[in-house]
Formats: sequence, C-alpha cells, structure tokens
Amino acid sequence: MDNPPKLRPGDRVAIVSPSWAGPGVFPVRHEQAMRRLRDDFGLVPVEFATTRVPGSTAADRAADLMAAFADPSIRAVFATIGGDDQITVLPHLDPAPFRADPKPFFGYSDNTNLLNWLWMHGVAGYHGGSTLVHLANGGGVDPEHAASLRAALFDTVDLPIVPLEEFSDEELRWDDPASLTTPGPTAPSPGWHWHQPTTVVTAPTWGGSVEILSWNLAAGRWILPPERYAGAILLLETSEELPSAESVFRVLRNAGERGLLRQFPAVLVAAAKASNREHRPPQAERARYRDEQRDAVLRALADYNPEAMAVFGLDFGHTSPQWILPYGGRMTVDGPGRRVVAHF
Repeated sequence: MDNPPKLRPGDRVAIVSPSWAGPGVFPVRHEQAMRRLRDDFGLVPVEFATTRVPGSTAADRAADLMAAFADPSIRAVFATIGGDDQITVLPHLDPAPFRADPKPFFGYSDNTNLLNWLWMHGVAGYHGGSTLVHLANGGGVDPEHAASLRAALFDTVDLPIVPLEEFSDEELRWDDPASLTTPGPTAPSPGWHWHQPTTVVTAPTWGGSVEILSWNLAAGRWILPPERYAGAILLLETSEELPSAESVFRVLRNAGERGLLRQFPAVLVAAAKASNREHRPPQAERARYRDEQRDAVLRALADYNPEAMAVFGLDFGHTSPQWILPYGGRMTVDGPGRRVVAHF
C-alpha cells in the first residue's frame, strides 16, 4: 500500500484520544504539545469531542475518528496517547471514510489496534508519535523524532534509521512541573544486534505492540489469513507493563501456530522499555531483561521461521528518542550493509 498523502505547512490536523483521554488529566502538558505542533511544524491542531474527556464511550471515540477522516480539511490525525481498551473502538468503525480519504495516522502502543485495522482496510499509517509523550517532551522534541515526523508529514525521502549512543526508558512523573522542562535521564544505548544478516528485504511493515497483537490474535476478527502478510517486515515492541520474556515467547508461539510468524522475512525489534514509574531497576537488571526478551524472540523464530533475519535494539516504540516508522509503508532491512531505511 502507498504512504498517505503529504501535508503542507498551515494544514489542519486532528487531535484525538482513541484510547485514554490524557489531555483531560494533564492539560498543561497537552497545551505544550499543541504549541509545538503550531510553532515547530506549522500545523493547525483541531481537537475533537472526546480528546479531553476521560471515560468517553468506545462509540464516541470511534465517531471522532470517522469525523476526522471524513473532514476534507483535516490532513493528518494524531493520537494523544495510548491506553488499554482501543480494541473496543474498532467494531464501531465504518471503513468508508478511511478508504475514501486516507491520511496519515500517528500512534503506537494501544494505537496498534487502529494501525492494524487501517492496514486490514488498505490504509497505511505511522507507528510512533504521541502528542502527550513526544511533542510535549520536557527537553523539547528529540531530533530523531522530529526528523522522522517531518519526513512522514512533508517529504518523500529515504530516511536512514540509525543506532543512537544514548537513550532513555524512564520519564519524570507528569504531575511534577519539572516534566515540562526537564528530559528523562539517559543511559548508554544497548546498541543493535543482528541475527542472520545475509539478505536485503524491502517490504511493507506490520506489527507493533506485542501486548496489543496478542489481543488481536485472541479476538481473531482483527487478523487476516496468514498469507496476506507474506513478505512483510514485522515490527515488535513492548510497553511499560514489562511483559516477561516467556510472555513474549508465548505471543509469538501463538502467531507461529497460526502460520503467521513464518510470513515475515525480516523482523525489527525495538529496544525494550525495562522500567516504569513504579519499578526502576538498576541498569544491569534492565540489560538482562532486554537480553532475555531477545532470546525469547530468537527461540520463537527458531521454531517457526528459522530463515528470518532480525535486528534488535532499534529506537522505536516505548523508549526515547523514538523514530517514527512506516506502518504499511515500506522499509528496507539491508543485512550485509547493516542498514535500516524507512521509505517515507
């Protein structure tokens, strides 16, 4: 599928909360993100009815999404943040407005539900971007996030996705005013780990949050026949819920038993977030968590897709900085050249 159409400065963009309406709880942080959309990216944010209303019904949140795609003056759609119940929004969606006017949708985590739903209906999106997390970041918008967001919004470009020297998997509490001006603490990046880097794969992407994919697999109705994914690049990342390595293996095992895991010649796995606001272990324990998760993915690939190439430690998903990646759009994984490129 093709990437969504590009925007121009001055375009109107929808701000929606298809999961948790975090802007209603953290309005000052939300306003900081909106200022940056206007001042740094030249866009005009337009909030929809449930954007700041925690507890909105799934039907009302679906109505906002459909209204955003049906409005011809809206040229992109940004999720404010994830959550834990977006799968209940999907049954209320009519594919017609999304197919009639495909436009960039930005989200990750629980928004994997909508990205996957759009993919099922032939509409590409972007994995990454949360206005409350990345545009409101206390240290300013990270350069990598800004570069990939600009590429997705405005440019037709091949953007190298490169390893970073420093990264963070923790953040300040948002009820602390310092979170508006101070970035989270950083640590040396775990770096990339290549597995069987013998081929070059250029293909559309699919996947996202492992936890959300497990729900889609369990529900069944939000997964296509396995052969529809043949040749795609699989994206995998995990959240601040810190799923165990065994849990990750079991999700991938279920995908393998479905015949799904063997469809992907290349797999990109994000540097796993290994802390949250309640549990901040020492760096050595975080490194062990990531190593165990890598071993779990490799164990599943050995059982169900032993020929696959995999790259671990990329900066997408729940750590920071965050590269925004095509979802349904194309990427290249060049094993011999040890390169990953996003085609925006």
